Amino acid sequence: MSANTHPADTQKVVVVGNGMVGHHFVEQLANLRQSPEAVSITVLSAEDRLAYDRVHLSEYFSGKTAQDLALTDEATYDSWQVSFKTNAKVTHIDKSAKIVTTESGESFAYDKLILATGSYPFVPPIPGGDQSHCLVYRTIDDLESIKESASCSQVGVVIGGGLLGLEAANALKELGLTTHVVEFAPQLMAVQVDAGGGRLLKDKIEELGVTVHTSKATTVIEAGETCRYRLVFSDGESLETDLVLFSAGIRPYDNLGREFDLTLGERGGIVINDQCQTSDSDIYAIGECALYNNMIYGLVAPGYTMAKVAAKHVLDTSTEDAFTGADMSTKLKLMGVDVGSIGDAHGRTEGALSYTYENQPEGVYKKIVVSADKKLLLGAVLVGDCTEYDSLLQYMLNGIELPEAPEALILPMAADKPMLGADALPDTATICSCLNVTKGDIIETIDGGACSVADVKSCTKASTGCGGCAALLKDVVDKELESRGVEVKKDICEHFAYSRRELYDIVRVEKITSFEQLIEKHGKGLGCEICKPAAGSILASVWNEYILDKSNIPLQDTNDTFLANMQKDGTYSVVPRIPGGEITPEKLIVIGEVAKKYNLYTKITGGQRIDLFGARVEQLPDIWKELVDAGLETGHAYGKSVRTVKSCVGSTWCRYGVQDSVGMAIDIENRYKGIRAPHKVKFAVSGCTRECAEAQSKDFGVIATDKGWNLYVCGNGGMKPRHADLFATDLDDETLIKYIDRIFGFYIQTADRLQRTSVWMENLEGGLDYLRQVVIDDHLGICDELEKQMAAIIGKYQCEWTTTINDPEALKRFRQFVNSDSTDSNIQFVTEREQIRPARDEEKISIVNIVEPKVAVLED
Repeated sequence: MSANTHPADTQKVVVVGNGMVGHHFVEQLANLRQSPEAVSITVLSAEDRLAYDRVHLSEYFSGKTAQDLALTDEATYDSWQVSFKTNAKVTHIDKSAKIVTTESGESFAYDKLILATGSYPFVPPIPGGDQSHCLVYRTIDDLESIKESASCSQVGVVIGGGLLGLEAANALKELGLTTHVVEFAPQLMAVQVDAGGGRLLKDKIEELGVTVHTSKATTVIEAGETCRYRLVFSDGESLETDLVLFSAGIRPYDNLGREFDLTLGERGGIVINDQCQTSDSDIYAIGECALYNNMIYGLVAPGYTMAKVAAKHVLDTSTEDAFTGADMSTKLKLMGVDVGSIGDAHGRTEGALSYTYENQPEGVYKKIVVSADKKLLLGAVLVGDCTEYDSLLQYMLNGIELPEAPEALILPMAADKPMLGADALPDTATICSCLNVTKGDIIETIDGGACSVADVKSCTKASTGCGGCAALLKDVVDKELESRGVEVKKDICEHFAYSRRELYDIVRVEKITSFEQLIEKHGKGLGCEICKPAAGSILASVWNEYILDKSNIPLQDTNDTFLANMQKDGTYSVVPRIPGGEITPEKLIVIGEVAKKYNLYTKITGGQRIDLFGARVEQLPDIWKELVDAGLETGHAYGKSVRTVKSCVGSTWCRYGVQDSVGMAIDIENRYKGIRAPHKVKFAVSGCTRECAEAQSKDFGVIATDKGWNLYVCGNGGMKPRHADLFATDLDDETLIKYIDRIFGFYIQTADRLQRTSVWMENLEGGLDYLRQVVIDDHLGICDELEKQMAAIIGKYQCEWTTTINDPEALKRFRQFVNSDSTDSNIQFVTEREQIRPARDEEKISIVNIVEPKVAVLED
């Protein structure tokens, strides 16, 4: 791209840096400008990729890919008509000519220049700290280097016990290393939490298997005896390690400002005004490279606010919007430990008073800091339980007067805990701090026609950052809709004034066993294509009766009616169950013989099964009789039920395997096979953290550790892929199964119709934390009932094809003609890659879609 690409009257905006804040500026400006002809946007990224999510960077070690973390792509920028260059590090700014030049020599003219260069990791000047396995934790390229180093290491040390340091420690632990954290200060996260919170945080992190060393200053990194390196501390002690990861803080990447005469702060950072302009009015700085009021803001939310302010000012030079600082409160989860920090967490305000609650057996620490008159909340620290975070944050941000007994806000035994709801918040209250979305913004969106949480999220982007505001967002939207007389209904359809969850409870409590009973007692009309299948799924989930019983057949869709998946040509697939992918040669031979006999197209699936395609409806009973006689069962590929449990070969064969993943996969599949649920459910079991079974893309994923099993929940592929969340670590076999029983049962009971586990999790108020409370802590007191219900439906398992081929009445459904055993063989087949498959449409061969028996016209 040259400096003269655009028309002379086009305002040229060049953005240097494409991190999260730089990308947010681009998004804001692209949406605000009148046209690309009026304002051109050019992005120069020093990295070899476009913007990605650094907030969730540690999830790269839990299975997320660079693509999963990407915030944008080339197609998106093309659709916005944004020009971009990667590997384009800017090395020169000519302020008088208004041209920037990259390392490769390319030049770009600008009218307005946006510096969004971010920060770089600070590496203490420790002798020996520049060796090959001494790394930093900042970019995706850094993560690749860490993974490569970890593959030939046993022990890892993180130097730095702040927020990023603990995330880095978790990354090393995920990679299977014995992990240590070395912190110069006497406590962890000294900026965000007080001494009491830091002490508890240290205990909780060490319980998770990471050793913490505080008050340690590393003086040299030298050759080790048992490991690659030895860290020598100033107190004379030492620690051996194979890998050193520096995470000792960040420094603003302000070199362009320093080299080309922009005003900098004494300790670095490009000085900006309220509109994010630097000492050169045509150059702006945003994010971690910018210094406002002598402060660098190291969180993404203030950077997003800067980006929004700068974008508006670039377009109209308005000073109406201004950056005047930002709240640095934060809520996060470090290695599974909840940590919240609000406002003046250390109580440094003159006259401040504090209330502290600590429960050591439960691992909970809570402190609030209030004004001298006890009327205003100044700050808070929460470790181990952040339940009150949203409410406390609103008290602090909006200056809401505290209750007469402020301590009631954090005491678990308070009889009437005065937590803030949506009604108590002013319109100026910030609901989503990541994207700076206020209650007023949400109300304005609803004024514009939004009528659901999904609509509001789509318009405002609220809760699409860290997601911590999801519950509060839902509360605000629901209350606002209700205040306008809009009924927030969850009725399943016009025939039932109940949600799926309510219908489930009715069926269980009243022991209803048929749709006729259900609609007669609690509905109206005859039912429809929505409520009938939903009721059929509920009845199957509760009672697990044969779905082709006379009363159940009208509730099933085509696939369940014929116990097979209909394909687009009208034929059906045959999918035997192969637990864990393990199969005997004898059964493998039978499958091959059946496929050959009935001219079926065979395909090995991603779920480690063999699918047979092209069976006509009247052939299904004969095919399944041969398979059942050989000891095979239905794979339930046609039902909203448990499908497969994928596995690697585990410790039996693999030299990296630490547990018998195949054995566990077979046990899990045999336990849950055929259980009906709101949607299909898939499992996987990996024998080590190399994750060959891709467990983190499944509804339930199990990954072996040297201490047991890690359980991941609510992931899936499909239209909207979602990585599973880590639910619990290092579980023994019994606890693993117990937790799956409870989670699976809770999902079956509470999910909406046709709701995948991933969507269920996203809509579960309180999300993963709430699910842990229900399943691990028995917060609702229902775990015993969940286990009993799961045991009851497991005990009623049947292979539906075995039942069908032994039931003459059921077999009548598979005849082509009700008055004859004759068949209609209009379906023709051709070969593909030396296999039989149904003819494609373009080959103009007649295909008959057979779904119900017909009457045969017999000739003499």
